[in-house]
Amino acid sequence: MIQRFIELGEGYSDIYELLELARGNKNRISRLFAFHTTINNQQVTSLAVALQPTNPGDFQAIYICREGIPNPEIKPNKRYSLFVEEANELELPIITLDVKPSTIFNEKELYYQYLIGILRMNRYIPPMK
Repeated sequence: MIQRFIELGEGYSDIYELLELARGNKNRISRLFAFHTTINNQQVTSLAVALQPTNPGDFQAIYICREGIPNPEIKPNKRYSLFVEEANELELPIITLDVKPSTIFNEKELYYQYLIGILRMNRYIPPMK
């Protein structure tokens, strides 16, 4: 099983692409995530959509808008509200997790491996085969 984060951007206009990916892949959506963190004393959120693994191929894509949306618990905002609306339409909960910021990792790939480890450990995505 190959699981990979695919970064769309930081959640400005690319949030609309994330929402469109969710709408267009309703039958493949596995989970919706909101990762909360702090960068430079600012509370920010990453939004992500995990799809079911492909068959054949066992590839699981997790699309993400990384750390560009204000944390909605601190500062409500329209971008997060749109994500909530989409979750309601899909009848899926948004799984929220507090995570370390990507800025403490030397490479983005290490940050994404860290997130995959958390998601596997909590059984939100399948284990490595």
